[in-house]
Amino acid sequence: MEYREEEFLMLSGIQHFTFCRKQWALIHIEGLWEENLYTIEGRSLHEICHNSEFHESRKNVIISRGMPIFSRTLGALGECDVVEFHKNKNGITLANREGHYDVYPIEYKHGEPKENDCDIMQLVAQAICLEEMLICHIDKGAIYYGKIKHRLEVELTSEIKCKVRNSFEEMHRYFNAGYIPKVKSSRKCNACSLKKLCMPKLHKMTNIKKYLDEHLGTGGDDI
Repeated sequence: MEYREEEFLMLSGIQHFTFCRKQWALIHIEGLWEENLYTIEGRSLHEICHNSEFHESRKNVIISRGMPIFSRTLGALGECDVVEFHKNKNGITLANREGHYDVYPIEYKHGEPKENDCDIMQLVAQAICLEEMLICHIDKGAIYYGKIKHRLEVELTSEIKCKVRNSFEEMHRYFNAGYIPKVKSSRKCNACSLKKLCMPKLHKMTNIKKYLDEHLGTGGDDI
């Protein structure tokens, strides 16, 4: 299946979706957003990386920053923080460049490696876009973490690519239906910039009087 351009979703949404389906829906369906320390730090790092006019060559490597990408099979568009093209006789050709190159996407994150696959899923989605655009196969990429000032190489397997494709199919279904998934409150809610808008604890409340007593002090007398 191929999506039309007007159906494209933001590629970066896969990171939100993997972290929390409701967070993704609130941002990408409802258009809600609130900054916190993590989002501000992350945005600052990405502003440094994203300069689509900047290209650099270092020996056998070409570095492109802020490269626009899209995929009709995912129905997504976005940007790569950094894409490195490594000279390799078995790689692809590039316009106005001599030789052949392997494609190596790099995603930048301000924090440290996570226990979940949020960052990996975003990197893999970028790789799928690049594969489709450049007609190539990408089996490796990297995530650079600002807190540890180090990049970690990621193997881009067929299994994780399939997981990304399935996630985008689910995202399109939710988006088209305007559906906001219900989720259970967990520890990760504390790091979410939408915690105040989502009010995850409210979903645990079966008694509205109890909620009003605890948060508004009204006693619910007027309800």
